[in-house]
Parts: sequence; structure tokens; C-alpha cells
Amino acid sequence: MIELTPLWVAGSPVHGDATLEVRHPYDDHLVATTTYATDAQVEQAVAAADAVRHEAAALPIHVRAEALAAIGRAIDERSDEIACLITAENGKPLVWARAEVGRAVSVFRVAAEATRTWSGEVMRLDTDKAAEGRLAYISRVPKGPVLAITPFNFPLNLVAHKVAPAIAVGAPVVVKPAPKTPLSALLLGEIIAGVGLPAGMVSVINVPDERAPELVADGRLPVVSFTGSGPVGAAIAAAVPHKHVVLELGGNAAAYVAADFDRPGDLDWAAQRIATFANYQAGQSCVGVQRVYADSDVYESLKERLVAAVEALRTGDPNDERTQVGPLINRAAAERVGTWVTEAVAAGARVLTGGVRTGTTYAPTVLEDAPGDAKVVCEEIFGPVLVLQRVDGADDALRRINDSKFGLQAGVFTHDIQLAFQAHRVLEVGGVIIGDVPSYRADQMPYGGVKASGVGREGVRYTMADYTYERVMVLTGIDL
Repeated sequence: MIELTPLWVAGSPVHGDATLEVRHPYDDHLVATTTYATDAQVEQAVAAADAVRHEAAALPIHVRAEALAAIGRAIDERSDEIACLITAENGKPLVWARAEVGRAVSVFRVAAEATRTWSGEVMRLDTDKAAEGRLAYISRVPKGPVLAITPFNFPLNLVAHKVAPAIAVGAPVVVKPAPKTPLSALLLGEIIAGVGLPAGMVSVINVPDERAPELVADGRLPVVSFTGSGPVGAAIAAAVPHKHVVLELGGNAAAYVAADFDRPGDLDWAAQRIATFANYQAGQSCVGVQRVYADSDVYESLKERLVAAVEALRTGDPNDERTQVGPLINRAAAERVGTWVTEAVAAGARVLTGGVRTGTTYAPTVLEDAPGDAKVVCEEIFGPVLVLQRVDGADDALRRINDSKFGLQAGVFTHDIQLAFQAHRVLEVGGVIIGDVPSYRADQMPYGGVKASGVGREGVRYTMADYTYERVMVLTGIDL
């Protein structure tokens, strides 16, 4: 008999009827078998979230904080097991899987700390004579249960970024993980079930993507938090305009290496960081480096170093401790990346290194002089490919970075504080990283984009604010 990985509905393990096989992206071997939730189980999860919403919102702060801290500790204690699970279902090398586990521990720790300082605001209203003796107390109240739809590329940490803030503010949450990578989320459901939160506060259920619109439309889930592709995000926003929808969508992240970034070691640092973060997660990151603009004064030196750094990256079996770049999520994704590179070369781009597919693995690739309308430039490639282009000064670079329908994050390698503030002022993105790649993210900072990169912000406190609304009580006749 096949051992099935359970779903978690209202804190209890259950099995559905239809099986879901999870296979390793590298060699397609069977990693585990779980199930899709039945209609009755989906209803049970949503009904339980709706039923517990008032109890969850009324939980004392110390209860929420202690639960979050306990979840973080449990993840940390099982870090090796969870990292191996992430590698097995997602294909990312162990070095990056361990980093993801560490990030998830950080998210729950930050959430526990934020919960303890999450309090109301008091405002004197007697700024006008008519309001003498009046005082406002402003609290933040959950908007209601959250539907969290998460992607395959960070199967643990992006679940953590939705679940931890929900627990922190007292909002029940129903998690629908990506069908390709449900195992980490289900393990997190098991951990959460053991920390003493009310039943119904967190459910983790597998639902086929084609059935997701029913969940999105359910009126008992007034908040929808989605991370994934732009077309799906747009469809969600259009389907439920009356709901609070948070969308973390695609990116086309650019890095600019300015002419002043030429002190000893500068270009080596820039090349190493760009090479690493164009190819980590096999390029399957919304803030992975895709476009690189280098000033003419440093272009050739950077190119030489960058190609060497990319060629030094070790690809192969993600279970090998030495592997830095693993497979894409499946063969179709690798084939699509290869097609885009072929199209770019036919349009005039030159391959400086890479450009070869082996099964689900695509060799880390550097292209030069790809035309601006090539997909590798204007779309999100979501693969281990970067495009290098020469620019004439900062104005040219910033203009080209903005010449994109996406606006998630950008990196600017410079020592010039004026250029740093110019980039921050001019670039139409959610975050500008100075002296490093656009891939940098701290779990406590606001993270999100503009334009086609989405709406709303993640980052624990910012998500807590997103999941809540202000409720005001005015006290009258107070002797202030």
C-alpha cells in the first residue's frame, strides 16, 4: 500500500480521493504521493476558517507570538529533513534549499517579534476647538480569512510569508500550494497543527489549478494573496474586484554596473554576485538577474569576469553538495528557455557561454546584444539566462531598466551617493538595491512591485497591515 502524505484540514490530517504524484525535477523519480482534496474537504477547510475567524481575531497577543516562535523552532529543528524535501520536490540544490529553510525560520521569528509589538494607536483629536475632550483609539482588525495561493519556486518560504503574518494578526488562512511542490507546505501544516492554535485557523489543501477559481470566488475568504504568473494574477483580480487581492507577480530584474564601480575588487564582486543570482534556483526567481547593463568604461572588464564566473558554476544533481545550479521545474520549462535563446540568437544575439539543454537542466547562459524586443529581454525568462548590454552613462541605464512592463526590484552597483538617490527616485520598481544585485531581500522589509509585477507588499509587518483594516473608537468627554 502506498504511504500518502496527508493534507491538513482544520488541524487534522486527511486524505482525498484523487492521488497527486510528486516527482523529482532532475531525474523524474517518484518523491512522494499525496492527494487532492475532495469537494467536501475543501468545504470543510473554508467553513472551519470562517467559523473560527472571531476566535482567531480575539487570541491574546502572547498566544499568537508563542505559536509563531514554536513554529520557527520546529522548522529549525527539522531543517535538514525539510531542506532535502525542498530539493526533492523543487530540484533546487541543497545549498539553496538550506537557505530557504533558514529564511522560513527567520519569517516566523520576525512575525513572533512583530506580534508582540503589534498594538493600537492613540490619537488626540483636540487639534480643533470643536474636538476638545475627544480621543481616538485606533486598532487594526483582520479583514477575514485569507486564501493563500503559493508557487513552486519557493515551496516553503513563500508559504511562510503568507501564513506567519496571518497568524500574527489573528486571521485564519487556507493554503493552496502549487501542485508541483506541495510537500513542504504540507509538512508546515503538520508543524502548525502541533502548536496549539484553534482548529480551523490553518488548513493546507491540494487543489488542482483548474478548481482554484472556485476558492477565489468563495465569499468566506475575503482576502486573496497570490504569488505566481501575471496572467493568473490578472484573472484573479478581475474575477473578485470586491475582495482584497494581493498579487506578487513576475519580474524582469535588471542590474546596472556604473562607471565608478571600478575600485580594486569591485568588478570581481559584481561579476560574482550577478553570475550567482542570475542562476540560483536555476533562474526561477522573480528577482533573479536577467538584464545586465554595464557602462562602456567597465563593459569589457565586467564581461570577461562575468563569463568566467558563470562558467565556474557547477551544474548537475541538486543532491550533490557541490552543485550550484540544478534543473528547472520540468522539461517543458527547460525547453521553453531553449526556444527563447534560439529566437534571440536568430535575431542577432551572441551566446558568450551556455545555451545548451540537457534534459531538465539548462546550462547557465550569457547573451550579448540581444535586441530589445527579444523575449529574453522584454519577458520574464524564469531560467538561467542573463543578457548583457553596453550603456552610455547612468541616464541611459536607468531609462533602459524602466523600459519594461515589470517593476519588481533593480540593482545598481555604484559608490556615488547621488546616483543611488537618482536611481531610487527614477526607477519604477518596488525596491532598489545599491551595491548589489536586485535579488536581495530581507524578510522584514517591504517587498513587492509595480506595473505588471503586482500590487501589495510582503514583508511581515507590511503583510500584517495588508491583512487588516483600521477600526476607530472615539472617546468623548475625556479630560485631557
